Amino acid sequence: MLKINLVLISILVVKIDAWIVGSKLQRSTPRDPLFLAAASLHGDSSCFLPLQQLDQDYFAPRIVQIAGSYPGITPEEIKAVGSEPSPDVGQWSYDFSDPDGPQLGTVAVEGSEKSHSAEDPAVIIAEHTSLGVDLPAELEDPVDLIVLVDRAKTTFAERKFLVLDTPDNGVTIGAYNTKSELPANSSILGQVLLVQIPWLPCMKNTKSGFMEEDEYF
Repeated sequence: MLKINLVLISILVVKIDAWIVGSKLQRSTPRDPLFLAAASLHGDSSCFLPLQQLDQDYFAPRIVQIAGSYPGITPEEIKAVGSEPSPDVGQWSYDFSDPDGPQLGTVAVEGSEKSHSAEDPAVIIAEHTSLGVDLPAELEDPVDLIVLVDRAKTTFAERKFLVLDTPDNGVTIGAYNTKSELPANSSILGQVLLVQIPWLPCMKNTKSGFMEEDEYF
């Protein structure tokens, strides 16, 4: 059967709207503050995540299942595949068409030089507060961000956001000025290439033409 991988693997457990954290999401316990002291979050020590803010008129790529190949496809095969509604404008959606697979869902990531260059991509869904990303104060709940990681980049990079496997705190994401600041006995699982932020109703609706004013968050 024809199988084509159209989307990047994501780490998520239930189908929810892009920017609302579902109650069924599995969240780890808070990490040791002393451990996090060496790691920079977004905006700390002049370290900045590669953020991408979606516009209010952004249409996300559709995740569409493949029914088969032509010629040879049957009416039953065409009817068998499912489909999901389009995501809300300015947001994205997740797909869970293979619940028995190793991934916990899939999500479409917009085509760009960064996503194209990823040798071994995976997506982590992270709360904005866990990365130090500031969003409008009127938001009461954490917002889901798409974190695109290249698992092929497993060497230290100065001031780049790395995904680490640490003995005491599990998986952590942070930037470090020097290799010596890395937690002892930790290993690098990958490097963050892109962090995608949804457009939220509480954000500005129009563009001013000035980059400083168009940063919704």
